[in-house]
Amino acid sequence: MGNCLYPVEAYSLGKNGTQFTFDEWNYSYEDNVSYESLDDYSMLAAAPCHSCNLLDKSSLPFFILTSVLGMLESGLVLFAILRPLFHWQICPSWPILAQLAVGSAFFSMAVPILAPGLNTGHHTALCRLGYWVWYTSAFAQALLIGCYACLNPSLSIGQVPALTLRLTVGLWGAAAVLGLPVMLASGAYDGLCTLASTKDLEALKFTHSAVCFTTFTVLPLALLAAKGLKMSLSKGPGPWINVLWVWFIFWWPHGMVLIFDTLVRSKTMHLQSCLSQQILDAALNLAEALAVLHCVVTPVLLALFFHQTARRCCLSQSLPARQSSQMDAIAGKS
Repeated sequence: MGNCLYPVEAYSLGKNGTQFTFDEWNYSYEDNVSYESLDDYSMLAAAPCHSCNLLDKSSLPFFILTSVLGMLESGLVLFAILRPLFHWQICPSWPILAQLAVGSAFFSMAVPILAPGLNTGHHTALCRLGYWVWYTSAFAQALLIGCYACLNPSLSIGQVPALTLRLTVGLWGAAAVLGLPVMLASGAYDGLCTLASTKDLEALKFTHSAVCFTTFTVLPLALLAAKGLKMSLSKGPGPWINVLWVWFIFWWPHGMVLIFDTLVRSKTMHLQSCLSQQILDAALNLAEALAVLHCVVTPVLLALFFHQTARRCCLSQSLPARQSSQMDAIAGKS
C-alpha cells in the first residue's frame, strides 16, 4: 500500500506527499529574510518534513476487499442469529451479538465511501455521512463489548427485554453523539474524504481524538484494571473476559496514535526530528488499516463466542443428567 519510492525534490515538498512550492508556504517576512543567506542544503533541511502516505490510491484494493468480506461475513452471522431456528436458550445474550454484527456491517458499508481513489467527485455531505457511520459503528461496538463485560454473567440481558431495549437505545444514542465531532470536522478536499485542516475546526478534531482515545484505549485498560483489582481483593470475578475483547486489539493503536498526533499538531508536544514525524505519520496509516480490518475479524469473533457459549451450555445441561443417572444406578444396586 502506498507509493514511497519516488524521489523527494528540493523546494517541492508538500504535506502528505503533495507537490510543494515556496509560494504555497505560509512563512513570515522574518523567515524570508533568514532564508536568503541559506544554501541549498540548509533550505532543504528547513522545508516541511515529507512523509509517505501508505493509504493512497494504490491501497484501494485493500479497502474494497475488506468491505466486501466484512459485509458478507456480517450478513451471514446476522442471518444465523436472527433465523427462526436459532437456539435462543443456548445463547441468551444474542441481542448483543446481533448488534455487534450490525455495527460491523455498517462499518463495512462506510469503508468504500472513505476509500481513497474510488471516486474523485466526493461531496462534503457524503464524506460527513461516511465518517459519522464509520465511527458511530465503532463506538457502539466498543460500548456494547464493555457493557456486556460488566453485566455478564451476573445478569443475562437476553432474558430481560426492557433492559435490552434501554441498553440498545442508550448505547447507540451515545455512539451517535460521540461521532458528531468527526462528522462536523470532515469534508471533501481534492477529491478525497479527510478531516479539514482549518483552525476553526481544531476544537472538533481535538474532541474527536479525545473520544477515540477514551473509548478505544482507556476503556479496555479500565476493564482490565477493574478485573485485576477485584481478583486481588477477592471480591468477585469482576468484568467477564471473553473472546470479544480481541476486538479492542484492532482499535487500541488507533486511539493511542490519534491522540499523540493531535498533541503534536497542537504543539503541546514537540518532535525533535523529521524521522520522528515520518514514523508518526506511518503509525497513523497502519493504525487506520488495522482498524479497517476489524470488520472482517468481528464476525469470526462472534461465531467463536457463540460456539464457546453453546459448548458451556451443553456441558452444564449434561452434568445434572449424568449425576441423576449415577444416583439411579447406585439406588438400583442397593
